[in-house]
Amino acid sequence: MNSFDERIRIAREKINEAGAVVIGAGAGLSAAAGLDYSGSEFKKEFADYIEHYHFPDLYSSSFYEFPSEEERWARWARHIDYARFRPGAFPLYRELLELVKRRNYFVITTNVDAQFRKAGFDPSKIFEVQGDYGLMQCAVGCHPKVYSDKDTVGEIIKHSHDLTVDQQYVPVCPVCGGNMDVHVRKNQFFVQDEDWDKAAKNYETFMNRYAEKGKVVLLELGIGFNTPTIIRYPFEQITYRNPEATLIRLNSEYPHGPHETAARTISFTENMEQVVKAML
Repeated sequence: MNSFDERIRIAREKINEAGAVVIGAGAGLSAAAGLDYSGSEFKKEFADYIEHYHFPDLYSSSFYEFPSEEERWARWARHIDYARFRPGAFPLYRELLELVKRRNYFVITTNVDAQFRKAGFDPSKIFEVQGDYGLMQCAVGCHPKVYSDKDTVGEIIKHSHDLTVDQQYVPVCPVCGGNMDVHVRKNQFFVQDEDWDKAAKNYETFMNRYAEKGKVVLLELGIGFNTPTIIRYPFEQITYRNPEATLIRLNSEYPHGPHETAARTISFTENMEQVVKAML
């Protein structure tokens, strides 16, 4: 592996030469930016849930099967407020914008915390594949529409007690009268509304135009193997097919890829913010 300075020099050169930059971001980016999924802040914020349910981290807590909607939404409200509404734009996201704002870029992310939009990225150049904590939908997808959950979350937090909330604060589907759910992809009922379809089309158009030919940089940040078929594997495939593509992979745990594309992959295991700042 080349030295850090040499890898930064090459990465900066590839970005400057590129006709397009595609940012692919996963949970590792927000973790590096400051969203605490399992450390001291998480333990402080969710101490009562950890004591009662023994949740090891924020992610796994979202899959717990609560016995009632009142308990489920009490937890989700705190989760959403903690990860989506309360934080402002993390500096790392602002630095990423500084890196690409004068370039031809697009963002695809599996994150659901809206950090790219908070940081000022052009909304028409963002595809949030897995949804948004700030939205909710019918739990069985009875109609193709999503709704802001900000007011609902605020009311639930205000009136929560003993890890639950009174039934009157639990959201109900306005169409079928059934349960509502957070707009996060976890089953076959995930709603792909008009905005989602438009973002997907914008991303497809961008990739068809720039990914398969010419100089393109695939800047991948914090993508592991939870859902690798969305970003990680497609980025590797593009790098394999397009001899002028460069994959810049920032990942402390899984920095390497196929040996066939090793010569056009620049990997960083160093602190993500340090790497992005150095590329500016």
